[in-house]
Amino acid sequence: MQNKYEEIGDYDYRMIEAYIGKPEVTDWYVNAFKKFNINGIDTMRWQWSWWAFFGSVFYLLYRKSYLAAGILFLLTLVIGFIPFGGLVLWVLTGGYAPYFVYKTYKDKRLEVEAQIQEEDKRIETMRLVGGYNEWAVWIAVVIHIMMWAAFFSMIGIFLTALGVAATS
Repeated sequence: MQNKYEEIGDYDYRMIEAYIGKPEVTDWYVNAFKKFNINGIDTMRWQWSWWAFFGSVFYLLYRKSYLAAGILFLLTLVIGFIPFGGLVLWVLTGGYAPYFVYKTYKDKRLEVEAQIQEEDKRIETMRLVGGYNEWAVWIAVVIHIMMWAAFFSMIGIFLTALGVAATS
């Protein structure tokens, strides 16, 4: 595969591609990761992701950013009680969650590079420690179906109660 982003170097591109595990989205992550690292300094920046916006915690689980997913889950529980807090957190997740994927990538990369000297073995190891969790998508789908079912059930109960009250 040809590296469209020569300025990051072929090795860096291959490491990101191996970690992400989906060549069709590698270019998006390369662009995002370049934004997060300016002249060797990591900087949290806005990088919109619809997947992160709609997936929230599940996006981070899918991308194996477990610590960030756990923290976001706890924040969701706490902020959910604040009016419009959930919506604000939802938007912030869409813009900042890719940064946490980058941080996880960076930590794994440093760990791999400290232990493995050969470039091809490093890339293969990144492929093994990176990638994605397909189960996170299925859990997200099941939970969303259950939430929508509960919502519509409550609406039905409410409307039924209104109907009974109106006929009394």
